[in-house]
Amino acid sequence: MSDYVIAPPVIPAVPVQGSSQMFPVRRIFCVGRNYAEHAIEMGSDPTREPPFYFTKPADAVLINGADMPYPPMSKDLHHEMELVVAIGTGGSDIAEADALKHVWGYCAGLDMTRRDLQNEAKKTGRPWDMGKGFDFSAPMGALRRAGDGFDPSRGRIELKVNGTVRQTSDLSRMIWSVPEIIANLSRLVRLAPGDLIMTGTPEGVAAVQRGDLLEGFVEGVGEVRCRIV
Repeated sequence: MSDYVIAPPVIPAVPVQGSSQMFPVRRIFCVGRNYAEHAIEMGSDPTREPPFYFTKPADAVLINGADMPYPPMSKDLHHEMELVVAIGTGGSDIAEADALKHVWGYCAGLDMTRRDLQNEAKKTGRPWDMGKGFDFSAPMGALRRAGDGFDPSRGRIELKVNGTVRQTSDLSRMIWSVPEIIANLSRLVRLAPGDLIMTGTPEGVAAVQRGDLLEGFVEGVGEVRCRIV
């Protein structure tokens, strides 16, 4: 006899490069406006203010290049290309010097955004949840293990839509580095194995339409791919 009154939900997971095993996803934290140029294009001051965060549900992940359904209640779906950090060892008040020891791996990801819903929420002072945390809003590539020669402080990050470059920058242009983000976030919540951190997007965010093919790339990490349907 089951201990639950309904069937427990399936654990969301992200594939691992070179392995049949999967990385289980516990929570998804997202850093807002972490590239100065993107902050400017969104109408914000790119000064080095403390980082801020929003979340997506774990089951928003979309993997293996699956198609992404155009979300309901929106006419302005935007792409945001990001480096994703997967936490393997949790903790609170993590020292910046120790932060990378808590990383299991990295992947390329997309923070898909219902921009019209987000902008309306901003105007009215309401939460962004329905602009950011909708179904299939976090396409992810396969994870590359940390300690495999990748340095998250630099490397090209790029997104093509239908073969045309829309976003291109370098991880070195992040306002807050990966160790700084981990240290700061761990003072706000206790990080746990399975947490993902989306580290922010560079400039060039724009709308996509049904039929568009999105192909993202983070140098030294890998790719993410999806088609809007």
